[in-house]
Amino acid sequence: MTIWKLRNNNPLRKSYVTNNIKLNEFDALIRITVEMSKYLYPYIREILKSKEDIEENSIIWNDFNKRFNELIKERFNIDSMRVKKLLNQSENDEIIIKSLLILSFCISNQGYQKLKNLLYDF
Repeated sequence: MTIWKLRNNNPLRKSYVTNNIKLNEFDALIRITVEMSKYLYPYIREILKSKEDIEENSIIWNDFNKRFNELIKERFNIDSMRVKKLLNQSENDEIIIKSLLILSFCISNQGYQKLKNLLYDF
């Protein structure tokens, strides 16, 4: 239940709540993300591969991109400039690819530390 409530700390969401996230909660979210990326790695890899060879595998990339945009519109504040950037087709491909690459790097033994360092530097 606590994790479910933490999602409202994201300032891009429609139902944003200004709470400071605790360090142990932040670490727990990183650990969950790393574990989920391990589970989803085959799918992540297939999406990235489809983007490389867009002519042969455009269906996978287009389906993923469509679903990504649907989720953004459904859950995020679309009046925000940062969200509009995510929905801008010319800019969001780069953001999506970078995010998928980061998640794919999380599957290693040092995935937790890599993601934690990246987010602290963000």
